Amino acid sequence: MSELFDAIDALVASASPLPPPAERRRLRAAHGLTLDQVAGALKVRRATVSGWELGKTEPRPPEREAYARLLRQLAELYPADPAAPTQDAAAPATLTPAPAPATTPTPATDRAPATAAPPAPENTRTSAPPVAPAPAAEPRPTPTARPSTTPRQPAAKTATAEPAADPRFENGPLAVVDADADGQVLAYCVGGLVLDVPAKSIPALVDWTLAEAKLGAPKLSGPGKPADPLIVLTEAACERYGLPTALTQEERLSGRIPEGHKVIKQLVRAQWQLTKRGFGPWARIYRPAQVAGRQCVQLCLPSWGALDSRHWDTAAQLPPAELARVLGAYALRVMTPRGSTAVTGLELMTALHPPTYAVRDEATGVLRQADDKNPGSLGKDPVDCAPCEAPDGHPLLKDVPRFHLRGPAEKIFEEAFDWARPMTDVECTRSHLVGLDVNMAFAAGANGLIVGLGAPTHVNSPVFDPKLPGSWLVDLSHVDLSRVKAGKEWVDLDGSLLPSPFTPKGERPEGPAWYATPTVAYAVELGYDVAPSEAYVRYESGRYLDGWYNRLRDAYLATMADFGVDANLSPTDFLAAMDGYKSRDPELAIVLTAIKATVKGGIGKLRERPRGEGWRSGEPWRALSRPTWRPDIRAAVIARTRINLHRKVVKHAAFTGQYPVAINSDCVVYAADGPSALDVVPYRDGNPIPGGFKLGVNPGLVKHEGTQSTLWGEEVREQYDAPELNLARYIKDGTVTDKDTGE
Repeated sequence: MSELFDAIDALVASASPLPPPAERRRLRAAHGLTLDQVAGALKVRRATVSGWELGKTEPRPPEREAYARLLRQLAELYPADPAAPTQDAAAPATLTPAPAPATTPTPATDRAPATAAPPAPENTRTSAPPVAPAPAAEPRPTPTARPSTTPRQPAAKTATAEPAADPRFENGPLAVVDADADGQVLAYCVGGLVLDVPAKSIPALVDWTLAEAKLGAPKLSGPGKPADPLIVLTEAACERYGLPTALTQEERLSGRIPEGHKVIKQLVRAQWQLTKRGFGPWARIYRPAQVAGRQCVQLCLPSWGALDSRHWDTAAQLPPAELARVLGAYALRVMTPRGSTAVTGLELMTALHPPTYAVRDEATGVLRQADDKNPGSLGKDPVDCAPCEAPDGHPLLKDVPRFHLRGPAEKIFEEAFDWARPMTDVECTRSHLVGLDVNMAFAAGANGLIVGLGAPTHVNSPVFDPKLPGSWLVDLSHVDLSRVKAGKEWVDLDGSLLPSPFTPKGERPEGPAWYATPTVAYAVELGYDVAPSEAYVRYESGRYLDGWYNRLRDAYLATMADFGVDANLSPTDFLAAMDGYKSRDPELAIVLTAIKATVKGGIGKLRERPRGEGWRSGEPWRALSRPTWRPDIRAAVIARTRINLHRKVVKHAAFTGQYPVAINSDCVVYAADGPSALDVVPYRDGNPIPGGFKLGVNPGLVKHEGTQSTLWGEEVREQYDAPELNLARYIKDGTVTDKDTGE
């Protein structure tokens, strides 16, 4: 009899009722389950579950009854709302994009006059961008599969609903394309959306991306262009489309696969072109612009090294859906990646201030670039830097003897701080060394900074103007840090315990040297006269980096808000929220790392050096052909960042009598009687020192970098026989290696 019952049960199970495919997807997503999790529980492949949710196949016994049981239990937990239409999984609330500029800056804004109001002080609390963060504990939606031909259904309105998307790009800025063992190719998009990819070759994939995928992003400024769609190919997808899963050593050195590769031949036959960089980790495939519009797709190949672990951490090892989430969050908040984070940082500047604008040719009716530059931009033609701003090997220096070392009177040395000093006897009695780190220091240094927009003009015996960007040859050796102005009052300090603000190593200058405008302006602020002997100034100027700063600031604050760290926390609550915050969402931690790398990389890219290419000293290199090759802007940002930190150090010393032990770039270390940042940063009635350090998440404010014992600091310096070893480099975890110390 039992055998008969088993047969009856099997017969019923073979026809267990299942909800429609869309409802299957909704129920899985509502419970936060991934395709892999469901497949693992049912002991089937992920592609099998994906096929059930797409409606391509139906489960068979014995999996069908188990699958039906799962869906029944989920339906009890998450009943369908009869008043709302069935929808695909909405974009995760934690991936709400930073708001794009509401309007294009007017020419008057871009060409800010010298009398323009200064930016708000960095220690002034600003409100966070209008982003509603989701609690870290909430499960995020998982990929929802559907055919590429299915129209997208509107998401229900919520408190975190995004503004109406451009219908041309309704599936987001990018997709991660993966292939399974059965040959099925899926594109994982932002918000958990999954598209079925019918393309059988790279040329067909490009065609599908432009014709059907609805990928891309709106332009960031009025005269700009929409972002090209980005396709990320996994190792399996590379293999599926006839590409190597990794580059050989020779290909890594050249940065591309050979021109004779079969995939490149396929593209040529299909009349697609590659940029001069060829088919490498970041490949751009395009056809020359026609009346119909731009045709360009960018490929990213993580297995070829496209996602550098220094800037993208473990992103290259993530599964497709998770990688789409990480890259999608970055694309929505910053911009669609155009290459490395450094390249993207530079491209963001151009996207916000395009060099020119489009006009319609009266004769042909075709759009073309205007002949004049877009106001507030750097223009479309590169300009020469001043000789003092040129790095070694620049064509301007071809007549300089080969082994001549240029000193400060010949070359501008505006770099971040790398300074340390021996501790005093009193400091050695303190129990701890506490490190403070300035949030987004270089971004804050760019905020409100007036930079040159054109070529330099040489001037002899100029009168210094703190609002005129340029490079100045001036002697600042007379500035005495023992007596300086702090606001309107003179204060006496122990100058021997402070670094000089005029050199990266903190050494007092010995004579005339070249400085960027922010450095010379600080000498005047400290109460000392300056008399430049010559200068290279730029009369055409503006706040070119303001939009860039705002975009990256909003991206940073929105991501930090997702970790539960917002701009309105008290100092104590801020420190508590920062404790282990990255572990709350490791994927968003990758996004945060990439945002920070975009800031530093973008600034560094303004003075990009030769990268092989057979270059010889005195010859031009590729980067010099870019309008964005501007070492003067880089020098001004770094100078202002260094000065901002020194100003805080001086205010702190004047108010508390505490002096830094070491400074490394944007990290400063103090000896303190306790391990907390609050043992260094004083508050009176809840208010910080005016102009000094303030704990908080906003760019320019500080967070706790790390704490070590004072004994640790003394032992490390004694071990390496280096009384001035820069402890700020190692304060985070206390690890010092022989490589770091040059042993």
